[in-house]
Amino acid sequence: MSFLSLILKNPFRNKSRAALAIVGISIGIATIVLLGAITAGLVENVDNQIRQGGADFVVTGNASSDPASMTGSEEINESWISNINNISGVNKVAGVYMSKVFINPKTGYPLVGLNSKDANFMDIAITKGRLYDDSKDEIILGKLSSEELNKTVNDYITLKGKEYKIVGIYESGNPNIDYCGFAGMDNVQTLADSSQNSNISMIYAKIDKGANVEEVTKKIEDKYKDNVTVVTSLSDLESLSAQLDMINAATFGISLLAIIVGAIGIINTMFTAVYERTRELGVLKAIGWRNRKILTMILGESLVLTISAGIVGSILGIVAAILINYTGIMGTNATVLTLTPFIQAFAVAIVVGLIGGFYPAWRATRLQPTEALGYE
Repeated sequence: MSFLSLILKNPFRNKSRAALAIVGISIGIATIVLLGAITAGLVENVDNQIRQGGADFVVTGNASSDPASMTGSEEINESWISNINNISGVNKVAGVYMSKVFINPKTGYPLVGLNSKDANFMDIAITKGRLYDDSKDEIILGKLSSEELNKTVNDYITLKGKEYKIVGIYESGNPNIDYCGFAGMDNVQTLADSSQNSNISMIYAKIDKGANVEEVTKKIEDKYKDNVTVVTSLSDLESLSAQLDMINAATFGISLLAIIVGAIGIINTMFTAVYERTRELGVLKAIGWRNRKILTMILGESLVLTISAGIVGSILGIVAAILINYTGIMGTNATVLTLTPFIQAFAVAIVVGLIGGFYPAWRATRLQPTEALGYE
């Protein structure tokens, strides 16, 4: 049997002990992968929201302390639409109102207020029926929400005790949009019972051809920084940026915990294995194996266990991420799988293997052949 084959097979002599060690480490690895997928999903969803309809930037109110806020920001007065539109370099703007009226309370996707002339800002394509009339009790549903509610064109939907006629079904390619519904701005503001019916959630803006986004947004910030927030990336959106920082901190903490707990588990597993193989190791040393080769073998066995745990944990993390998206418990496309968390997970597995295997390996090299051969 080759040296490599020996390293690959030895850790699994005691299958139950190896399985317990792998399961223990793989839970931490799976959590790292899952949190990485949630982070990537958050970034992608926010970026899609900012770039919706080809918008160059979004203007919102300042960060809100209200946990029920649909955007994480304070509502702003509708008059800000004209204020932003009057900034040099701004070409088109559209106000959007994310109401707390839900198309389907079970999934929590809102009825969105948007003047029909601004529908192009949301990249929605009417596949059945037509666009709504702002002045009438009409609504359009996304393809996913219409399927979920089993509603189609000319059906009616009751929202807060008021009937709305469904005049169209749309698709945008963005599941977070396709689970929503749209109606005229004034209609939605009134339905939401806002104390100030002229409030909106955000403003989408496109700049003039040839204009510079940074220059335009700087003008807005210089003039209105105390009143509104200009969002061009996730880092600008304080509420979600804070969530991202929390997830990253949790990932770091879990990684550190996985290293500590995993290392302790591997030390115990490998130390027991070395103890049980005292006579065998004595024979190997007696036939000429050097300490370095013994050290390499034990460390290699430790790495085989932790890398196996990395593979199992990665699979568990992938399954968990898929299930979260499938069930929709955190929203649609809440997780996105990227390479980064897998690299981080396997880095943790290798560190655990090296740290956890070093002491048992060192102990194995200290065995004296004559004493080891006499061990029963």
